[in-house]
Amino acid sequence: MSVSLLGMETEYGIIREDMESSDPVEESMKLLQTCKHKSVFGKWAYSQENSHLDMRGFRVKSLSQDEEEDAFCAEDRKRSYSYLEMKCDRVLKNGARFYNDHTHPEYSTPECRSVLSLVAHDVAGERIVAECVALRNRELGGKVLQVFKNNTDYSGHSYGTHDNYLIPRETPFEDLVKALVPFLVTRQLYAGAGKVGSESTTDFQGLQLAQRSDFIETVLSIETMTNRPLINTRDEPHAVSNQYRRLHLILGDANMSAYATALKVGSTSLVLNLIANKEKFSHLELADPVSDVLQLSLDKTQVLHRKTGGTITALEIQEAYLESAETAFSGKDLEWNWILAEWKRTMNELRHSPEKLSDRIDWAIKEKLFAEFMQSEGIGWEDPLLKSLDLEYHNLDPDRGLYRALQQEEEVYSLLTEKETARAIEFPPEGTRAQIRGQAVAQEAENIKRIHWTGVEFANGDILDLTGVIGSEEVEKILDTRKQLI
Repeated sequence: MSVSLLGMETEYGIIREDMESSDPVEESMKLLQTCKHKSVFGKWAYSQENSHLDMRGFRVKSLSQDEEEDAFCAEDRKRSYSYLEMKCDRVLKNGARFYNDHTHPEYSTPECRSVLSLVAHDVAGERIVAECVALRNRELGGKVLQVFKNNTDYSGHSYGTHDNYLIPRETPFEDLVKALVPFLVTRQLYAGAGKVGSESTTDFQGLQLAQRSDFIETVLSIETMTNRPLINTRDEPHAVSNQYRRLHLILGDANMSAYATALKVGSTSLVLNLIANKEKFSHLELADPVSDVLQLSLDKTQVLHRKTGGTITALEIQEAYLESAETAFSGKDLEWNWILAEWKRTMNELRHSPEKLSDRIDWAIKEKLFAEFMQSEGIGWEDPLLKSLDLEYHNLDPDRGLYRALQQEEEVYSLLTEKETARAIEFPPEGTRAQIRGQAVAQEAENIKRIHWTGVEFANGDILDLTGVIGSEEVEKILDTRKQLI
């Protein structure tokens, strides 16, 4: 398998409803401070971060996030806490990182070796964040703090959900870009979380496929907060750099449907494996992929122009990737079989009966839900109430969140069991370096001096270097050694 590890980073929207103007920095801090799960707090090794290297072969002098951090630091000097205290970094015993990304609480899953494991850990992150919200509201004396798993505040701000894939460096970056871009432009057909209205055009009324499509500006960029790209070029593998790349995709939506997350990550993994096997897909290259992202989000039947001439639909592009994946991978792995079967079912229903998607694809769930509401209330898409309902779909509060209500009424597809989610809350994925990190937190938290994706440093000087740890054999070897030392 060419995709070695998978991960997901989710920034959550946060608001205080009892205040006209609240400080999201402080609200995120206070939320993180309520976390009761065993963790290592405030010891993230920022010295190991290196976000300025570009996959195109150069190093950038500065990023927009540097300017924002400088501004925050200047403001933070007026506060009673330091920059590191503001970050409130936690590494949990399940191997995840939970911290304050300035104005958003962010949950980064542990590294996973399977799609379904990643989905379980993504949902575990939702539960952990929701627990913290409940604890914070108990302190505040009412449900005044609300947190949303979405990607826009409808005020021009977008925050990210980043899917990550550890892939072989031997695949030329240019080949990766050419082969992957048409797939990424069109995967919103099933991966989009849906969005009422548009923040990029004033003459659209209705439901878009995806929330991030309003904010994609270029094909390639190292930036994540401005000039947002289809493919982020940051070269920070968190692994042996001459062997691996970490493909850091920032164009995706935050899915409430675990099924949609699984299909998004699963199909992307299979396409990356096809590319690693030297499949080119040159016949699918698009003439204007950046414009196509938004136009397709506004109209899923939009005809796209190919670079080589002629036109093609988004559905035809996805079906072409699916056909190649079926030929290459059918029957070779149980999880791959599931992904292929569900990808094919979704394509068939998109073509013949899209209403059947309304139990498991977020935009389709919203489309049905909001259509029924508009009919009952006698209103149209232009009514501002629809944007409020859109936000509430993503609310983590079980008493307010519309998706949560649909779950409770068993009107949406349940991919995971409660047992699988509960296990991901407590334990790291086995056979990954996250297992080592999680066990270190669980057993030796008080002795940890610094911690990062690539290693753990203990107060006595011992260092666990996890940079080259990818497979289960390497994990077992280190765990056996640690047992003898503890």
